[in-house]
Amino acid sequence: MNGHEIVYLDDVGLRLGNTIILREAKLSLGPGEKVGLLGPNGSGKTTLLRIIATLLQPTSGSGAVLGAEIGTQDVYEIRNRIVMVGHLPGLWPELTLGENTELVARLSGRSPEVAADALAQVGLARASERRADQSSKGMLRRAELARALILEPTLLLLDEAHAGLDAEAIGMVDTIANRVVAGGGAVMLVSHEPDRLNVHRSVQLVDGTLEMVS
Repeated sequence: MNGHEIVYLDDVGLRLGNTIILREAKLSLGPGEKVGLLGPNGSGKTTLLRIIATLLQPTSGSGAVLGAEIGTQDVYEIRNRIVMVGHLPGLWPELTLGENTELVARLSGRSPEVAADALAQVGLARASERRADQSSKGMLRRAELARALILEPTLLLLDEAHAGLDAEAIGMVDTIANRVVAGGGAVMLVSHEPDRLNVHRSVQLVDGTLEMVS
């Protein structure tokens, strides 16, 4: 580690009981990088992403995210600089899309106008009064992208972010990712469809081992 990496993993492994999920993973993401993470379903991609997001502690190895050593209390200081868009939307189902994004803005010290602008940017201005539990999967995905716009993360982690999106919304994913890297941040995009990724380089998980993609 040279002190400039946004993500640095050194021989990180994860074992659940007798099952090895990850083995000796090495990874480095620097400022301005977009990296793809490939692998079949069940290969451990989401697990690795959760470790990078500091939501899951590995059982072996070491590393740091945004300068905070993983597995230590320091990670709580940098989590507000990380946004992870996962398989399941991080929305309150009983709130409208507008209320959800406004809450994110308020909790992060931003104005409600920022939330309204983010919804408009992802094409949900006219759907702001729709409850999350009455919204389509594509609309929920767009609302998650609005959350990323509001929070302006240094590290953006996208788990199958293109799933359930139309062509226009897929372009929004690239626009938001490009905005993060243009600001000196880093992006990791998980997919089992490499043709959808617009990244600088890719790595893949094979039998729990992280490998470079040629």
